[in-house]
Amino acid sequence: MLFIRLSWVVGQAGIGLSIVVILLATVVTTLTTLSMSAICTNGEVRGGGTYYMISRSLGPEFGGAIGLIFSLANAVAVAMYVVGFGESLRDLLAINDLQIIDSQINDIRIIGIITVIFLLGIAIIGTEWESKAQIILLFILLIAMLDFLIGCLIPPSVYQQAKGYIGWSGELAKENFVPEFRGETFFSVFAVFFPAATGILAGANISGDLADPQRAIPKGTFLGIVISSAIYLLFAVICGCVSKRDSNGIVALAENGTLSLITNCSLAEGGKCEYGSMNFFQVMELISAFGPLIYAGIFAATLSSALASLVSAPKVFQALCKDNIFPKIEYFAKGYGKSGEPRRGYILAFAIALACVIIGDLNAIAPIISNFFLAAYCLINFSCFHASFVRSPGFRPAFKYYNKWVSLIGAILCVAVMFIINWWTALITYAIILALYIYIQHRKPDVNWGSSTQAQTYKSALSSVVKLNQVEEHVKNYRPQILLLTGNPNSRPPLVDFAYSITKKLSLLLCGNIHKDRLSQRARNVLNKQATRWLQERKIKAFYSLVEEESFSHGVRSLVQLVGLGKLRPNVLLMGYKHNWQVCNEEEVLEYFNVIHGVFDMHLSLGILRLQEGLDYSEYIDTEEIGAVDASGKGTVSSVPPGFDRDPSYADFPRNVSSAQLSQVMKPTASWLTLFAAFSGGGGSSPESTPPATPAATRSMLQTSISKNPEGQIASTPPPSSTQVMKGLSKDIPKDILSSVNQFQRKQKKGTIDVWWLYDDGGLTMLIPYLLTTRAQWSGCKLRVFSLANKKDELDREQRNMAALLSKFRIDYSDVTVIPDIVKPPQESSKREFDALLAKWKSSHDDDENNPLIISESEVLALKDKTRRHIRLRELLLHYSRDASLIVMTLPMPRKGTCSAPMYMAWLEILTRDMPPFLLLRGNQTSVLTFYS
Repeated sequence: MLFIRLSWVVGQAGIGLSIVVILLATVVTTLTTLSMSAICTNGEVRGGGTYYMISRSLGPEFGGAIGLIFSLANAVAVAMYVVGFGESLRDLLAINDLQIIDSQINDIRIIGIITVIFLLGIAIIGTEWESKAQIILLFILLIAMLDFLIGCLIPPSVYQQAKGYIGWSGELAKENFVPEFRGETFFSVFAVFFPAATGILAGANISGDLADPQRAIPKGTFLGIVISSAIYLLFAVICGCVSKRDSNGIVALAENGTLSLITNCSLAEGGKCEYGSMNFFQVMELISAFGPLIYAGIFAATLSSALASLVSAPKVFQALCKDNIFPKIEYFAKGYGKSGEPRRGYILAFAIALACVIIGDLNAIAPIISNFFLAAYCLINFSCFHASFVRSPGFRPAFKYYNKWVSLIGAILCVAVMFIINWWTALITYAIILALYIYIQHRKPDVNWGSSTQAQTYKSALSSVVKLNQVEEHVKNYRPQILLLTGNPNSRPPLVDFAYSITKKLSLLLCGNIHKDRLSQRARNVLNKQATRWLQERKIKAFYSLVEEESFSHGVRSLVQLVGLGKLRPNVLLMGYKHNWQVCNEEEVLEYFNVIHGVFDMHLSLGILRLQEGLDYSEYIDTEEIGAVDASGKGTVSSVPPGFDRDPSYADFPRNVSSAQLSQVMKPTASWLTLFAAFSGGGGSSPESTPPATPAATRSMLQTSISKNPEGQIASTPPPSSTQVMKGLSKDIPKDILSSVNQFQRKQKKGTIDVWWLYDDGGLTMLIPYLLTTRAQWSGCKLRVFSLANKKDELDREQRNMAALLSKFRIDYSDVTVIPDIVKPPQESSKREFDALLAKWKSSHDDDENNPLIISESEVLALKDKTRRHIRLRELLLHYSRDASLIVMTLPMPRKGTCSAPMYMAWLEILTRDMPPFLLLRGNQTSVLTFYS
């Protein structure tokens, strides 16, 4: 660029604007270097240069996009420099009346192809040879520049004067100081010149080959900018002061002393001037003391830059391939030799450069390179700004001479220059970057580099939570924020899916796990990672929380009190129905009952979901035990992940192994993922973790040798003090079980959601079914609302009132039914069915009246009316809702001191047995529906 196009830049823009062009490029590169120095001194810089810095600062999305574009830009830059070399060699041949084909573009193409092949050979040999070649080329370049400086001091010959070099002249300097654009603009000239300033990333691109990149990159880059800018400014001024813009090349005019006529192009052959800084690209050679040295300098400059680009492009691309950001390109990640030379990348860069050489026009290639490099500079500046702006504690660069606002100005300046140079190429460049960004974001590469975008996520979330905490609550903004008692979430996919169908894109979902054994911190970390991974792979946006408590009810209380932050706290507790309450330990029934009371005492809403096929599928998962800690603090003996030794303090955890490594060791097998996607990702299935749901009687044949825990979970019997992490598929999965596991992920068949709104609980019993109907899975189901009549003779009126109420609440429904005969005595068969549920728990001894697990005769008599009401409700449910897709009913409220745990469980059992999916729901009397806009 120095020897071929600088004189043309001066001719077009004049001395004044040429200085502005050079200084503008210097400002852009200096600001970028300040940002780059801050980034590359903020930790070890490995191979990959620009890509490495941007990807580790802004994340894989920006890094991958700019890495691909920057690799392409460097490959195209090889063609630009080679075409420049070809132009010079063609002109040299033409001066000596030699040509290959036509002394035009075809000669440039042939020279370019041969040159690219030669450069490829040097690159393939290795970086050491490339470095030696660069030193030789630098020495030749310095001699050529010295030759030009000496030549400008020597008075021109007549031959030189005829071609426009007339020597130092104040009048000429004044004439050439102003611009004279011919088919160009300031920014089009800048676009042609700017690739001369792209060398600032050369050091960064070979960062992997530098002994101390943190020190070498800033120092070398700043020194290079200062020296090169000074040389460009000096040479531009010299060209403007000694060379005319146009010259007809007629020697006789110079011999006669009529120099004023040499600018008369009408005297030239064809009426067009072939010489002068506007027309003749070899002005530097004309001015020099010994012309061939300038050609040597041109060859050295172009070949040096081309060789640097040919080495940089594959190294950046190799780093990109090693990170596996894009699929199907790992072939180019392979390195050869002790330094890992990217020979396959060299071949790819060679092919791209060869294709661009065919263009053969330097002015056509240069603007494309300018856009790509400016995009890279923009992101380098933005990386520094963003890392400083989010105040990440990890951003502590050793280079202190930077400022975040200066970096932002640099980024804005790069964008502005891109659009001013050529707005449509700038749009195309950013469209490509945006497309690559979206693709990488969608692909979600498995990398974690601690980028500033992650820090921004934290900062934004923290700021939003603080702002949310200052917002007053209003009924219109009510959202059901659910604490879901899942145990390990992968054990109960239907329960998790159902809860997520309520909260998806709407509100908060927290999965709670209560573990009865003391866990080491490593065990907790593994369980957390396993559960989180399973939720992510099932595409459920939820949080997981693990607490250690000796009893189920205390664990629930701890979860309710501790989980959440500010306004992001659960206001609804959802759990599974306890199927095995008749056969489990009696204390477990009391624990379950106490949880229900405790939830209402803490002013939360409560939901209980029952599926006839059950919610717990943990028996279908193979588990691998990890170390729990017993009461004495000693680790239990259990299996160790393969490839690790036992830690003496934690019997089954290896020393110095991170929980991330343990997660990798314990992740499920590929065959398991393929066969049973419902359990993808892993997570523990603790034998004594929440929740209360268990398989129903239809799965009783699978319950042989199965233990039952206090919360009603059924799982294979493990050692008493162990935590289990899901490992893989334990047995062949029947199709009906697979269907049950995913029943709330697929679209429900057309049907109804029957809402039995029995009591005023604030409207939650009505809101949750409405939210379900807005989901794609439930869109085919219509709401049917059932309520109880206060007076039989006002049935029509109450039905109209209910319909009007729903309309005011803006809830779509298909039918409203008011039940008139709730007080009608139930059938004897229904009574016998209920009495059979109480048989085990009844006692005729008066001493047992204070026992919460015994149903006394006095209790039966006191609750006779309520019991008959629930039995009658069952008959009505069988009559109206047996074929519904989902039943939602207001949960009966157990009154303390009057209703025992077995009596209450019998009520729930008689209501929900042999029914479709059944959700018992009770609000906390806080209004969640409103008439007003």
